[in-house]
Amino acid sequence: MNGGLHARNEGFAALACEAARAAGAAILPHFRASIDVIDKGGERGYDPVTEADRAAETAIRETIRARHADHGIEGEEHGRIAGASPFTWVIDPIDGTRSFIVGHLHWATLIALSEHDRPIVGVAHQPYVGETFVAVNGRAEWLRGEERRELRVRPCRGIDDAVVVTTDPRHFKSPRQRAAYAEAADRARLVRFGGDCYCYTQLAMGLVDVVIETGLAAYDIQALIPLIENAGGIVSNWEGGRCDRGGDVLACGDRALHEMLVREIASS
Repeated sequence: MNGGLHARNEGFAALACEAARAAGAAILPHFRASIDVIDKGGERGYDPVTEADRAAETAIRETIRARHADHGIEGEEHGRIAGASPFTWVIDPIDGTRSFIVGHLHWATLIALSEHDRPIVGVAHQPYVGETFVAVNGRAEWLRGEERRELRVRPCRGIDDAVVVTTDPRHFKSPRQRAAYAEAADRARLVRFGGDCYCYTQLAMGLVDVVIETGLAAYDIQALIPLIENAGGIVSNWEGGRCDRGGDVLACGDRALHEMLVREIASS
């Protein structure tokens, strides 16, 4: 990557972090406080949204538009605005709203920047604990205050040794979905639930080995794709193809394990 592109992308990552912090300022007054919750419904059942989600997305959009009015923006709560440039920001103001409304900590603001149709920057920011995950220019980092750590996935060539995580096993409803989940989870050493975006950040940190999900949207996954890839992992749909627009997602720290699971899911 030439120096100009490198510096440009660093600037975009800094802006994503700034926008995420603005979102955090809008969110935190509502966390562990009495708050109205609306159920948007949908195929996955209960789909809550709060005033914190909407206020956070507004803050993110205002921060971005003040700097790059020609960029497109796609967000969970306020829809899509097409831009005049190749860049589109993809936003989930609170990924893990179910955790948010019950006072748990597995939620974060997700901000991705895609150039044409590829995410080049990814940021996940949890303002309550003060940690930020940043992916840009081939690196993945964890930041908290003055602390900084480079993220790397860990090797795990066999499912028998794997830690597998997913948000909610009830999301796997069809026979195909249940069979795919069984391939990933039934023989695993340990299976944990409830992580939302934190499933993926912990994979990038080398703490878990497999994330399997279904029914995701673009704003659920785009910020996390460069985070996992820059940490040395792989994230795809269940067939091994791209998952930028969401759908069925399989992420692994070890590429050999990913290849094996894709093959087993296809034959299940």
